[in-house]
Parts: sequence; C-alpha cells; structure tokens
Amino acid sequence: MKKNTSHQHHPIISAETEKERNFAIRLMQHLVLPTFVLDPQCKVVVWNIACERLTGIPASEVIGTSDHWRGFYSAPRPCLADLIVRERAKDVSELYMQYKQHKNITETSKGLYAENWCVMPQVGNRLYLAIDAGPIYDDGGNLIAVVETLRDMTVQKEAQRALQELATQDGLTGIANRRTFDAALQTEWDRAVRDGTTLTLLMVDVDHFKDYNDNYGHQAGDECLKRVAKAMATAPLRPGDLVARYGGEEFAVILPDVSVEGAKVVAERIRTSVEQLQISGTQGMDKFVTVSIGAATAKAWTTSSSAALIAAADLSLYQAKHAGRNRVVAVKIDQT
Repeated sequence: MKKNTSHQHHPIISAETEKERNFAIRLMQHLVLPTFVLDPQCKVVVWNIACERLTGIPASEVIGTSDHWRGFYSAPRPCLADLIVRERAKDVSELYMQYKQHKNITETSKGLYAENWCVMPQVGNRLYLAIDAGPIYDDGGNLIAVVETLRDMTVQKEAQRALQELATQDGLTGIANRRTFDAALQTEWDRAVRDGTTLTLLMVDVDHFKDYNDNYGHQAGDECLKRVAKAMATAPLRPGDLVARYGGEEFAVILPDVSVEGAKVVAERIRTSVEQLQISGTQGMDKFVTVSIGAATAKAWTTSSSAALIAAADLSLYQAKHAGRNRVVAVKIDQT
C-alpha cells in the first residue's frame, strides 16, 4: 500500500490508542538519547529531558511550536525531521556534512541519518552531532510523527581530527609533512595534465644550516626551523597552495596554475620574509639566517611525471646555492 503523506487529522482516537500514545511519550521522555518528535505540521510534541540538557532549552519553550531549530542553530533552518515531514529528503546534501538515507524497521519507508557541526547557541558550545530521523505511520499509512534522536560525537570527532593531523602534519614545524606533500603533488600534477595548466614547485633550503646546528645546538636548530616554517606558511599564499617540510632543513611549496614570473614573485616573497625574521646567523658567515630557493614551472604533459618537476626544482636550488645563496633561481620546463 502506498503511504498517504497528506498529513490528515484523525479526531476519533480510541482509549486504547490514547493509552499507547501516552506510554510512548513517557518512554521517550526518559530515553538516555536526546530525542524530539514532530507532528505532521512540524510542531514539537516531545522534547525529552536529555534533549533539554543537550540544547539548554526547556520543553515548555518548544512544545507546540516549530522553534526546535533554536536548540541547534543561530538562524531558522530545517532539522532532519523537518525534511521527512516536508518530503524534502533530497535537500539533506545541502544542509549536512555527512548523510545517508536508510530504511526504518518496517522496511517500508526511509528515514535519514546525518552528521553535522551545530552551534548550539543556548549552551554556547559547538558540538558535532550524529542525527537519526525516522517517520512513524498509522495502520492506514498516514504519517503521524517523525522521531529525531541525537548523539554528541564531538569528542570522537576531535580525536579523529587530531589523528589526521598527526598523519598529515610535520611533528616539529606543524606544516604539512612529506607524505602529504607527495600526495598533494601527484594530485596537482594529475589536475594540471587534465586541465592543461601549469604547475610550479619551489624547493627551499635553509642556508648553512649544518653550521648553525653545530654552533648553536640542535634545540636552537629546531627553533630556527619552526620559525622559518611559520614565516613560509604565513606568507601571502593562495588557499590552494601548499607549504610542506620536505626533509631536514628543506621545504617545498606547491603552486598550481602559476607562471614562472608569478613563481619568482612568490619565491622572493618567501625569501624576504625569512630574512626579515633576523635570526642570528653563524659567526663568520651570514648576519641572519637566510634561504635559497629553486623554482620550476611546467605545463604538465601525460608523457612525463611530477618527478621531472622535482628534479628541475632541485637543480634550480643547487644553482641558487652555487651562485651565493639567499637568492631565487627559477626555470621553466619545456615539453620534450
């Protein structure tokens, strides 16, 4: 039988049905999981104790209203249960970070599951919630309610984020690590091949770093690398650019769709920002710590690989070192 979702009212309710309804409401009131229930007009009919604690909003303020959004968001917007009542399940992708549609226990109709960061304005804590919403129908196939349950997954989400950072960030400097660089370079190379655009790689090396370490010690050397990395990461770069620690005192910068002239500008900006840190250099050498930068720009082609870009940038870096350090050497790779 096709479900009737016309949301019609049923004024004649048996005493037995009313008794069952009241029992169900009392049961939901004391569920450990935060739970609320909407009627076919998107009005709140249940706002349990756990939901009061989660949102900071007492049931008396939302029962009989459509103001349940206030518990989770700072401006009116549909909750998951609203999408089911209004038959707008397709909108879930626009409103939630992660989502899926699933069948309820009767295997006759679909509920929704989603995860999202919620601002929780009444309690002042931003929470990551896992949300389930499922419809309830009467024997005639009429929608009588939608139940939404919520689980606070903030601790798990933050732990997941911390693990991801450990896997992708360099432990000393906090910028992207070599693994992240390798993956990003291949991704950008493939994109450049597909789109027919250029890709630029900067290889950045701290000048006389071995002497610096020998003179000031490894702890000072680590602090020097952290300051250099921060200066590079905070240089005016675009959102799609990547600064990574390549290894030891060497760093790398990926610049998608940048000309060789643009690469020189960015490289010079980085070189200057490091010099302006005025980190005391090794006695008898440079007054301040500086970097040499090799830049290579290529229009990606399918017969080559990103390894050619790395080799060209490394060669440019060698030339910058050989020419006296604290300078930029840039090259454009022509298709061969």
